[in-house]
Amino acid sequence: MTSTLLSRRDLRFLLYEWLDAQALTRRPRYADHSQETLDGALDLAERVATDHFAPHNKTNDAHEPRFDGERVHVIPEVGRALRAHAETGLSSLALDASVGGGQLPRVVSSACDAYFQAANPGTAAYPFLTAANAKLLLAHGSPEQVDTFVRPMVEGRFTGTMCLSEPQAGSSLADITTRAEPAEDGTHRLFGNKTWISGGDHELSENIVHLVLARIPGGPPGVRGISLFVVPKHLVREDGALGERNDVVTAGLNHKMGYRGTVNALLNFGEGRHTPGGVPGAVGYLVGPPHQGLRQMFHMMNGARIGVGAGATAVGYTGYLKSLRYARERLQGRPLGAKDPEHPPVPIIEHTDVRRMLLAQKSYVEGALALVLYCARLVDEEASAEDPAHAERAHLLLDALTPIAKSWPSQWCLEANSLAIQVHGGYGYTREYDVEQHYRDNRLNAIHEGTHGIQALDLLGRKAVLDHGARLSLLLETARATVERARALGGQEAAYAELLAAALDRTARATADAWSDGDPSVALANATPYLEATGHVVIAWMWLEQLTAAHGKQGTFYEGKRAAASYFFRYELPRTEAWFALVASRDRTVLDTPPEVL
Repeated sequence: MTSTLLSRRDLRFLLYEWLDAQALTRRPRYADHSQETLDGALDLAERVATDHFAPHNKTNDAHEPRFDGERVHVIPEVGRALRAHAETGLSSLALDASVGGGQLPRVVSSACDAYFQAANPGTAAYPFLTAANAKLLLAHGSPEQVDTFVRPMVEGRFTGTMCLSEPQAGSSLADITTRAEPAEDGTHRLFGNKTWISGGDHELSENIVHLVLARIPGGPPGVRGISLFVVPKHLVREDGALGERNDVVTAGLNHKMGYRGTVNALLNFGEGRHTPGGVPGAVGYLVGPPHQGLRQMFHMMNGARIGVGAGATAVGYTGYLKSLRYARERLQGRPLGAKDPEHPPVPIIEHTDVRRMLLAQKSYVEGALALVLYCARLVDEEASAEDPAHAERAHLLLDALTPIAKSWPSQWCLEANSLAIQVHGGYGYTREYDVEQHYRDNRLNAIHEGTHGIQALDLLGRKAVLDHGARLSLLLETARATVERARALGGQEAAYAELLAAALDRTARATADAWSDGDPSVALANATPYLEATGHVVIAWMWLEQLTAAHGKQGTFYEGKRAAASYFFRYELPRTEAWFALVASRDRTVLDTPPEVL
């Protein structure tokens, strides 16, 4: 039976017919791989996700982690799935070979990861957070920190977290108060509280490696005074064995609408429950130089943001495939022209409005998957290009696309999940069908790793204007190159190329108009519609890229690509004009509305 997690045919198209992932194996960094090993990784990911992750997705949702005041209890299926994930090497596919990783191209490992995000996002969160933690320490940690903490994470023995938010600060990291006091032994002792810590406490691994933002007393105020520390749940001895319990304790769990299978903890550091070495405070090891913590953490966060977009895409994608299967099997109603009440009912996919909803879902999820894999391909380009100029170009383009890759799938693949419920009708609103859980799980992604509004501020307030607009200019230039290729093909591709060309010009004008009076408060009052519009333009670009890759190819799959592209250009791209008009007008409605009238 065809998988309802992801479409393997679509992945083959995106990876090999469009992004030319196999060409990466000719570069030194990926020379140990071939298309056979890339396909083998995809086969393995699909099998492990199907056999070990998908079966307990609903159980994970119904029986969320429980804290008894001392220990966090997680259903046993999660541990078994994580062991299978680690033992097959899937936990470290993209990590460097020097630490035991597979050093697979990121574009392929991201496709592999999507299977797990579609199958069971609650369980998948543990290894994905761990991999992000390991990548940060590989980039910024000392050799000793890599040996002590990264290697056990690669082996699947340790898991990792990121500890940023605090109850009183939320997303405003300038207001964090956790402090790190220097100790005589060269470590620091941490005191404070962190919340919303995914994977923050459990017994699924031997140890948990927390990456914690904190302030060293006497440092600069605001974000300039934030440092980064490794704070393990258990200290690690020189021989690698676990030592004393560190003074990191769970104060409670957050109970979420979705993603219920992932432990989400409130953690107290240095409350005095444990005193390693007889000294108060949680033992922390400074990562890199002091006061560079936020810059270092963004190494993890930027990757995590694209990962959130990929997760949103995967959950939207599986919802689409399940609603498509349902629409083909569910018999209900008769064709509009059928007058005979004894005429047999038809599959609901025969009804035009159902096809509209399916086309909308297809255009959202396949467009979003193209975007997140394109971003992963840029990561590979940055890591492996022989020409430094090409690597720098990839870096700048990825920087521009990151807020879009995080937020657009989180917004519109959630809409795909909503439409999947609608296709199921009343059944879709019941727990007996998967699609209601998919919607609840996906709703968190608009908040994860910086809210939709924060990404909008980043895009219009930084990425669009930084270095005299170099990033946005590069994005527009790259998309215009696609326009030129499509124009040369003629036909449908050329027609949609003209629509995209106009939208790209409108993006540039709206950006300039938003900043025309130089007042950030006015420009950024409409940052969110700017993100919506620019995101839609980028997805239209992704669809034009796919159309050019499918040019001249025949068959049901390619016809489906052309239909979804037509839907996006005809139904979705026109939305951008209203959004851009609002941005360009520097409308002050939101800015001038006093809080007391709301």
